[in-house]
Amino acid sequence: MGEAVLHVVATPIGHLRDMVPRAIETLQNVKLVAAEDTRHSRKLFEHFGIETPLVAYHDHSHERVLPKLLKVLSEGHSVALISDAGTPLVSDPGYRLVDAVHQAGYAVSPVPGACAGIAALSVAGLATDRFHFEGFLPAKSAARRERLRVVGLYSCTVVFYEAPHRLLECLQDLQLVLGGERRITLARELTKHFETVRRDTLANMIEWVSQDSNQQRGECVLVLEGWVAPSEDEPDLQSQQWLKALREHLPLKTAAAIVAKQTGERKNRLYQWGLENSIDD
Repeated sequence: MGEAVLHVVATPIGHLRDMVPRAIETLQNVKLVAAEDTRHSRKLFEHFGIETPLVAYHDHSHERVLPKLLKVLSEGHSVALISDAGTPLVSDPGYRLVDAVHQAGYAVSPVPGACAGIAALSVAGLATDRFHFEGFLPAKSAARRERLRVVGLYSCTVVFYEAPHRLLECLQDLQLVLGGERRITLARELTKHFETVRRDTLANMIEWVSQDSNQQRGECVLVLEGWVAPSEDEPDLQSQQWLKALREHLPLKTAAAIVAKQTGERKNRLYQWGLENSIDD
């Protein structure tokens, strides 16, 4: 019968021919497949002629389904975990299952394949030697801006997932927090018929997405250029962000004085930067 293994299996993010042969073989040979959405996965199984039984596994079914999966493993059979698309556990449920299987002493093995975040990073045209995967940002604007004030200071490339109906709002918040000149790549509907990969500044990207409603549909990945330290003639990014935030409520001169007191930046430099970047409007 062989060793009982939990196989973590990647599935296509759009193009069915991206399904790797070992993934098909694995799903055909395990005893049971835990799927995020069995209705979605049955279509994939029908296409590839996979007849293995499916069980719905997600955050809400974990407590109920976990004993069943561990029982199958205890009987010497292998099981597989798949998500709706791409690599499981990358912004998908599954962590608690993998953790429980490790704790129970069974082997866990990946069957790699498609991953939207990595696919987007590979075509973004931005640095890939270091990157941060942020996943989904908060849905509400205030919380999203707060998080962007943190990740906007990362010097490495940052990868986000975003829902299409929030794409434009997210881009607008990025510009508000980081300014319009930071480069960003929109990778939309990757591997599908209407695939879009576009790199531009935040300001230009917002204009383009605003003018084309089709770009606000489908699965979206955003790849953001890492922060570059300002020259000695500019305030640091955090000071710039605070100045912009305070300027929404106060005159530029007053805002510059407050930021200078809190950060140690020179008030004149802050004030001059505000004038040069038109935040005194």
